[in-house]
Amino acid sequence: MTNRSIAISSPDLARLRHRFEGQVPLPDEDGYHKARRVWNAMVDRKPGVIARCASPDAAAAAVGFARAHDLEIGVRCGGHSVLGISVPEAGLMVDLTPLRAVRVDPDRRRAWVQGGALLGDLDQASQPFGLATMAGNVSHTGVGGLTLGGGMGWLARWYGLACDNVERFELVTADGELLHASERENPDLFWGLRGGGGNFGVATEFEFDLHQVGTATLIVDLFYAPEDAPLALRRWRELIAEAPRRATLTAWVGMAGELPFLAPALWNRPLASVGYVWVGDPDQGRKLLPALREGTSATAERVQELSYLELQTIDDEQQRPGLLRRYWKGHYLRDFDDAAIEAFLSRGDGGGDPELLPSGSLQSYRGAIAAFGDHETAFGHRDALVEFVAVAGWTDTAEDQARMSAARRYGAAVEPFASGVYVNDLTDEGQAGIRRAYGADTLARLTALKDRYDPGNVFHLNHNIQPTVRG
Repeated sequence: MTNRSIAISSPDLARLRHRFEGQVPLPDEDGYHKARRVWNAMVDRKPGVIARCASPDAAAAAVGFARAHDLEIGVRCGGHSVLGISVPEAGLMVDLTPLRAVRVDPDRRRAWVQGGALLGDLDQASQPFGLATMAGNVSHTGVGGLTLGGGMGWLARWYGLACDNVERFELVTADGELLHASERENPDLFWGLRGGGGNFGVATEFEFDLHQVGTATLIVDLFYAPEDAPLALRRWRELIAEAPRRATLTAWVGMAGELPFLAPALWNRPLASVGYVWVGDPDQGRKLLPALREGTSATAERVQELSYLELQTIDDEQQRPGLLRRYWKGHYLRDFDDAAIEAFLSRGDGGGDPELLPSGSLQSYRGAIAAFGDHETAFGHRDALVEFVAVAGWTDTAEDQARMSAARRYGAAVEPFASGVYVNDLTDEGQAGIRRAYGADTLARLTALKDRYDPGNVFHLNHNIQPTVRG
């Protein structure tokens, strides 16, 4: 597939549109510009055609049309990729957002989720029954992209990653075939779809296990000046092994905003925090708080009870699509020793403008995530202690290079302590990043799957598993 613009003849386009379930807007037609906008405001690419698919058959027709016209294919669900890889310049975007239905069977504790659904669609459908499955931290994230890469969120230590909770996938392949993958149907593909990303086709439906989690949650954050935070982070580190699986421990360092739970004197100042998110009875969750406070004196605290739906949407506005220009770097850390704590708190400070430094966040793993064997799914790094992400967000285009360079410095400062990287945290690391995400054995197995299901690398606008080069 090339990335060149081609002339699409009116008869060919008419044939695609004939009986197409959905819309097929071109650049000068209604709906086109709204459909091409994604989460990262830096992304301003213009597909040659957008196929807004309302059925799996429509997705298959769109893939066939793109291949017949040598158009590069991007697949959009939530559009949260930091690189905006769902938007192919002059190519064809397979836009799944019309496929958003979620069906829940509360007795069987199952959900059938179409490929364009957002996490909020799943939460809204399952929470009336007190049910949920592992579903990220921001409600307008796409279920598909999150799950295919692994899928971390507030329930993962309790019930495993999103990919661990899928019973069956529905997939449109590069040849336009509709396949199902489960432990009994195409089990090799089932293995690869649980962590291998969008390399093998267009996922048009997911069947998830649901869990009885109730509707209540608790958020706890203790804030410190960065120079006072090492002791708190050391205690926080110890609690990862001790904390119940309902608790996901979190830490953060960055520039504090004008948050209502902070005194105005702390606004727009560097701060660090340690805390946790608890899903379930808030009174039970509060029992962990004395251990977190032990031996430290916080500058400020937030202890807040929320419904599960409120928890899942609490960062929605800050993460609103198109709000900011964005860039990040991520790592997994198997350990978090004192030197790693120092690197985390440094924010990659290279002596430049402190206003341009990224923030850093940590989220704890272990628990049910580590209960799966390393080779049970394509998702690796089951032994990770924490996931680290350096996050830059800004609005001024003149700051692009400085902001990205600062995030890279921060990533480089933490990398000596890293054991790998989460594929959904990759940005522009290329094949070196793919190797860090999967390791040699898993990557070899994924390559064999790519050779079988997409030897022409039709689906390459992703964190790409390259097929074997054939002579």
